Amino acid sequence: MTTQDITQRKAWVIAARPQTLPAAASPVVVGTGLAVHDGVFAIFPAIAALVGAGLIQIGTNFANDYYDAVQGADTEDREGFTRVTAGGLIAPETVKRAMYLTFAAAILLGTYLVSVGGVPIVIIGLLSVASGIAYTGGPYPLGYHGLGDLFVFVFFGLVAVAGTYYVQAAAVLAGPFPVGIPPETVPVAAVVAALPIAALSTDILVVNNVRDKEEDATTGKRTLAVRFGYRFARAQFVALLVLAYAVPVWFLLRSGYSVAVSLPYLTLPYAVAVTRTMLTETAGEVLNPALERTGRLLAGYAVLFAVGLAPTNLPL
Repeated sequence: MTTQDITQRKAWVIAARPQTLPAAASPVVVGTGLAVHDGVFAIFPAIAALVGAGLIQIGTNFANDYYDAVQGADTEDREGFTRVTAGGLIAPETVKRAMYLTFAAAILLGTYLVSVGGVPIVIIGLLSVASGIAYTGGPYPLGYHGLGDLFVFVFFGLVAVAGTYYVQAAAVLAGPFPVGIPPETVPVAAVVAALPIAALSTDILVVNNVRDKEEDATTGKRTLAVRFGYRFARAQFVALLVLAYAVPVWFLLRSGYSVAVSLPYLTLPYAVAVTRTMLTETAGEVLNPALERTGRLLAGYAVLFAVGLAPTNLPL
């Protein structure tokens, strides 16, 4: 299909990049699974966190599409998925407007979460939106200076999982609009449970950066793959997988968790298959499917991990 054959509706779907939404939903799923286990599950904060995470992901996708185009990072040699701004499918100002409207919707929804979670959610929400824009925009784009991996690890992993748990625990254990972080609303387990999601979400970016390494090097986008080469990026990918699959052992060694927390190991064969591709390939036609498979790996791991964490306080 050529760009001339793409309708406006299809172009907006491409810009939103629905294949990236597992990175938004997965931390909410895991944070909610742990909340069920600990008896602090709250349905409305959980739903709001899920929708808010999706809006921030889509807003970030619009920002990437717009800023990469206007800064010249998307060229005709691009091997990734179609970009609507650089491809002339949607006017740059229209994509920029959609970015701001999407982030505004996330902030509007966030007012409910602020009423539950108070000042900590104000800080997290504003930082998440600002970082989503700063990933490829602003005076110091994070993704252009090798900081994209850290951004994803922190905001789509640690903050997203622990934040999802926090808003539910705050709704159950604290009064409205807490100023600080109430006791027992961010346990160590919530931070540890976030690590696999942080690792696998970052691995999605690592695949993307390996695929785009040669083009990024010519357009001045200094990702870690560009700075340190293919070998480093592949070692990073494997190291993050090792971290993800080490975490269930931490829970198995603690009382209160059943052997069900080992369910994510069912995804290991799939992870191995994706890793084989990452260790041997650089071409876009091979790594584009690997990128989608890494997203599916994240989603599958998250669902199984959440199911494994939840059983203790589920009704039998």
